[in-house]
Amino acid sequence: MSVITPQWVGAFALAGVACWCDMRTRRIPNWLTFPAAALGLVAATAAHGGEGTVSSAAGLLVGLLLFFPLFALKGLGAGDVKLMGALGAWLGASVVLSVAFYTSLAGGVLALGLIVRYRYGGQAFRNLWLLLTHWRVSGLRPLDSLTLETAAGPKLPYALPIAVGLALACWL
Repeated sequence: MSVITPQWVGAFALAGVACWCDMRTRRIPNWLTFPAAALGLVAATAAHGGEGTVSSAAGLLVGLLLFFPLFALKGLGAGDVKLMGALGAWLGASVVLSVAFYTSLAGGVLALGLIVRYRYGGQAFRNLWLLLTHWRVSGLRPLDSLTLETAAGPKLPYALPIAVGLALACWL
């Protein structure tokens, strides 16, 4: 298990508030992510000087870039992308890569749980096939009928898998 440092505490606090907001409103607000990212940069600078600043800034950038393609394809909200960036500012680039990996696994497991809970398996696989066919024919661009805003069916507040990914990255 990783040693719990102030950076981890800040990251867990951020993820907890983001989960609360996302579960209640299906949004992760800018009033949370922007100050959290700035505070992560300040905390890293205070703890490690210039090297901390560089590490934190790299983490912020990597966190944003990791989930931006999913946002660009309209499959993930901007708040989720900004949350990963803010977590990167708290934890640095290498750790946010681990968080993103475990988040993706947790997101898949939780999505399967939603599919089973709402008996949405057949439609989910039809949607996946339609999306893959669209990408093959039209290139990697959003399919208007299957975006985060327009698709029918259960939606997963993605702050939850991000928080699970954070916990797994810390634990493992």
